[in-house]
Amino acid sequence: MKPCLPPFACRRLVLLTALLLGAVKAAGAADTLSMAEIAPGVFVHQGQQQLWSQANAGDVANLGFVVGSRCVAVIDSGGSPQLGAALLAAVRQVTPVPVCYVISTHVHPDHLLGNQAFAALEPRPRFVGHARLPASLSARAPFYRDALQRELGVELTAEGVIFPDLLVDDRHELDLGGVRLTLRAWPTAHTDNDLSIQVVEHGLIFLGDLLFAGHLPVIDGRLLGWLEVMDALEQLDLRLAVPGHGAPSADWKAEMAVQRRYLLGVRDGVRAAIDAGTPIAAAVEALAGTGVDDWLLVDEFHRRNLTAAYAELEWED
Repeated sequence: MKPCLPPFACRRLVLLTALLLGAVKAAGAADTLSMAEIAPGVFVHQGQQQLWSQANAGDVANLGFVVGSRCVAVIDSGGSPQLGAALLAAVRQVTPVPVCYVISTHVHPDHLLGNQAFAALEPRPRFVGHARLPASLSARAPFYRDALQRELGVELTAEGVIFPDLLVDDRHELDLGGVRLTLRAWPTAHTDNDLSIQVVEHGLIFLGDLLFAGHLPVIDGRLLGWLEVMDALEQLDLRLAVPGHGAPSADWKAEMAVQRRYLLGVRDGVRAAIDAGTPIAAAVEALAGTGVDDWLLVDEFHRRNLTAAYAELEWED
């Protein structure tokens, strides 16, 4: 997928120096975070299109922050506490105003394990998430901590997994001082706790993993629900969208159409296999090479998606 940023952003691509802690350097991460200013006061770091690993120190998801006159909102903090510290350093390179909100777009570890770096700030920011995020995070946190130790060599205590204290069950607005964020909690789609963040004054939106660009979409919620949520998202009149993985794009509806084609292909292929009485293992193998052209990380996720879709669609009326 080619980046599709407005000219403003292309002119103002900047490298913001952020010292990474020793654990990240040991993991082989770079000692800077590249931040693109995609609108005035709106910054995005584009994660690598890779699996979460020691080699990239968990830097595989898009991270961002929005600066208002009163305070800053961070949107996703990264896949390790050290990456969160690097993001905080990047914020401090831009502005001295306090961080008042740390927003998690959903439960996956590459998006929220950096929250610990912000929890010790004074005043402490509010941690924001979907109303269903606490339950999901509680169930997964022990596995995330084990994976962080195993894959990145980073220890994280139970207290280091930061839970949201401001929950969104429908819509909620945050005022950063001259900049408003509209948060929307979606029905089960990519996960059961997806949250989008619209920056009202700039006509742009952070979609988290409701949109993948390049990286194969990952089904961890409900395939049919995700397609329905995409229908609603495509009604929005916005000039720019930031996916959870891949480049921010002004042509985001075209990116959404590419994602839709993949998900529809999974739906239709799995439905046909179920109708034909094909068992799940045979169906997954038969469909393993279908509909995956031009996507990254196919081997890692496509079979998982087919398995998840089969388990969901097998019980359709």
